Amino acid sequence: MSRIGKRPVELPKGVTAEVKGQTIEVKGPKGTRAFTATDDVDLKLEDGMVVVSPRGLSKRARQQWGMTRSMVANLATGVSEGFKKELEIQGVGYRAAMQGKTLKLSLGYSHEVNFETPDGVTITAPKQTEIVVEGIDQQLVGQVAANIREWRAPEPYKGKGIRYKGEFVFRKEGKKK
Repeated sequence: MSRIGKRPVELPKGVTAEVKGQTIEVKGPKGTRAFTATDDVDLKLEDGMVVVSPRGLSKRARQQWGMTRSMVANLATGVSEGFKKELEIQGVGYRAAMQGKTLKLSLGYSHEVNFETPDGVTITAPKQTEIVVEGIDQQLVGQVAANIREWRAPEPYKGKGIRYKGEFVFRKEGKKK
């Protein structure tokens, strides 16, 4: 039995859901998101809650049960609160700045890195050493943050690079004489 799948998804205030077959559409103050579940699960709307149940006891049905419930919960959270990833830049001369819809990164290369903001995500740089990625799609927000971090991941000797806020970077000791 899925521990996650058993719990119904409560819809926050101001959020409505509509189930059509295997597709659920969730509307909220931040936008609209939809998800199509596999044929292994049933989606039902019962007094302000979305209930996910498996169709059968096959291994795949049980796997899809918990995953579908998590996806629906993320839809509800996304359209009501949204998702946010914060990145911080460490290193001498490393900085970030927004210029229109382009994030300009100075990361120690011979050129500036220009990162175009994809649709559905907003990127801000409140300080030269901070980047905030926000949106209603959790997967897209995480992927954009990972793509930005990929330009200069934190290195273990001096700790320079782009890291998630609060991320621990294991430091190594340099060469000894």
